[in-house]
Amino acid sequence: MEKIKITDFDVSKYLKTDEDMAEFLQASIAEQDSRVFISALKTVARLKGMSNLAREAGLGRESLYKSLAPGSKPRFETIMKLTSALGFPLGISAKTENTPEPSPLRE
Repeated sequence: MEKIKITDFDVSKYLKTDEDMAEFLQASIAEQDSRVFISALKTVARLKGMSNLAREAGLGRESLYKSLAPGSKPRFETIMKLTSALGFPLGISAKTENTPEPSPLRE
């Protein structure tokens, strides 16, 4: 019997452009689970460079890592600083036919 090698999936390998990253963050928001969004934000932050992001957002590097750690509950102000520094400021828009619905798996 042939052994199958299983590796961890790393979404960051597929996020090549700013548009890819923006869509990834948008999809994470659509899940309506802050843990999903914080995890996605951390993925994008790693791709953009944590040290540069901390500097751009006006945060200490250690504080940035703590804010994006699993189980963390960063302040809204911190989220706003991070998304702006990443070049993906948060905004509000009206729901359209193309707005993704939350995943049915979360019920």
